[in-house]
Amino acid sequence: MGAATVRLLAEEGARVAAVDVDLEGARRLADELGPDVIALPMDVRSADEWAAAVQEVEERFGAVDILVNNAGIADPGLIGQWALDRLQRTIDVNLVGVFNGIQAVLPAMKRAGGGSIVNISSVGSFQGVPRMSPYVATKWGVRGLTKSAALELGVHGIRVNAVHPGQTRTPMTEGVVFDTSAIALGRVGEPEDIARAVLFLASDESSFITGSDLVVDGGQIAGQADYSGLPL
Repeated sequence: MGAATVRLLAEEGARVAAVDVDLEGARRLADELGPDVIALPMDVRSADEWAAAVQEVEERFGAVDILVNNAGIADPGLIGQWALDRLQRTIDVNLVGVFNGIQAVLPAMKRAGGGSIVNISSVGSFQGVPRMSPYVATKWGVRGLTKSAALELGVHGIRVNAVHPGQTRTPMTEGVVFDTSAIALGRVGEPEDIARAVLFLASDESSFITGSDLVVDGGQIAGQADYSGLPL
């Protein structure tokens, strides 16, 4: 989803920093897309790495007016078998990482006169999912953080919204047997489906939208989903 979003934003004329703990992967993407896309190292758990990345982007591009918080991990397991350090890792990547990103870009976006922050959450922020308790907890947290940040940052012209993907074909879901019977459109999502939603919220086309949830799930949570057949 992150790569698809970088590609689409670049196609639409944005200058983009692809930041990732997988720096080589980000570099390959930047090389593919040309000089308006740069690759930077980033462990979203590190406030220092966030600060360095934002400084580099400001120096290279002159302003920071879009942030897409996309990093996330899913680590399935029964709740009774979770160790605290394993739980903490999921919280640090999925929730603290989003908080760090918002905090890091805030001064730059104020200098730019405003901006748009798009947090990638999940349909798991609207419901429970068995064997995914820590993941779901963090995504509910991202949804709440999005709304609170929107209320606080609107005065600075900074919009904060969340995109909630449903079942989507990505490396994270490789090996998952998708159940499309619960999806109104009868198919799983592709990364480009999510990227188009991000583009809308990042652009001026959504200039009066903040604190909102954009669900991109083919109708999955419009009804009652059945997870009993999923190998979570």
